[in-house]
Amino acid sequence: MPRYDCDGKVALITGGAQGIGLGLAEALLARGARVALVDINGDAAAATAARLGQGRAIGLGADVTDRQAIDVAVQETVKRLGGVDIAVANAGIAPVPSSVRIMPESEFERVVEVNLLGVYRTVAAAMDEVVARRGQLVLISSVYAFVNGLLNSPYAVAKAGVEQLGRALRVELAVHGTGVTVGYFGFVDTKMVQDAFEVTRRRTGRDAGENLPAFMLKRITPRQAGEALAQGIERRRPRVIAPRWWAIGSALRGVLGPATDYLGTRVPQIRDSVRDAEAAGPSVPAGGKSAVGSGPHGIATSTEDEPATIRRSQ
Repeated sequence: MPRYDCDGKVALITGGAQGIGLGLAEALLARGARVALVDINGDAAAATAARLGQGRAIGLGADVTDRQAIDVAVQETVKRLGGVDIAVANAGIAPVPSSVRIMPESEFERVVEVNLLGVYRTVAAAMDEVVARRGQLVLISSVYAFVNGLLNSPYAVAKAGVEQLGRALRVELAVHGTGVTVGYFGFVDTKMVQDAFEVTRRRTGRDAGENLPAFMLKRITPRQAGEALAQGIERRRPRVIAPRWWAIGSALRGVLGPATDYLGTRVPQIRDSVRDAEAAGPSVPAGGKSAVGSGPHGIATSTEDEPATIRRSQ
């Protein structure tokens, strides 16, 4: 496909009030686009849009698990900005690090509901608009699509599903002149990642990334992630991987995956991490019932001190 000019285009971005979504919005605005920031916290989306200013950004509240709400956000974007050329399914949450054995079912299912079905619902709601304008769909996956999801399994399950959805859509929509980009990121210095590391440290006394080499833990900024995505949209790339060295892991997943899985069952430090996470117990109240609900700032909270799921926007 030819290079895609973002000037004058309209982008709808879920999870757009902060993190990667905001970083992308800023990059697209710099290229002459207009943006609709969609977030579960409508007030935060509106405030962020007002800060970006100059009439080229609007903020809308919508929960990506609610198809009707996403439909309304798309319709409002069309009404106020004239259409949707680029739809970015970015909103997501992370679980409190835990093994599948002790993780509450409601927490596992909620992460998959937001991170996979929320992406599907966003794409489904915006697809006709984007296809009619021969635009771009952008689905945010993760390097967890191809690395072991140790203590983060629902997130990895969802992100692997997002990758497969993006691959299928890219082939299916090519006949309509519509591009599809899948974004894969390592550690981006967002509130979600910061909270995940802090909760792990508080619950287990361990750093979340202590089993990984130091270079894998180097974080990029949301602005860097957004710029990488904007360049991928302009070039209609099928994949955007950042930091770039993670592309090696993707290319060699058929070899590295089985090898790391094997080592993970035998390295004492990793086994200790699992034991410590299980000893900390599930993130549910003493009564044993998961109490996941939407907090005032888009944080899905339990009745304990820490969130049952980390955050509602990547």
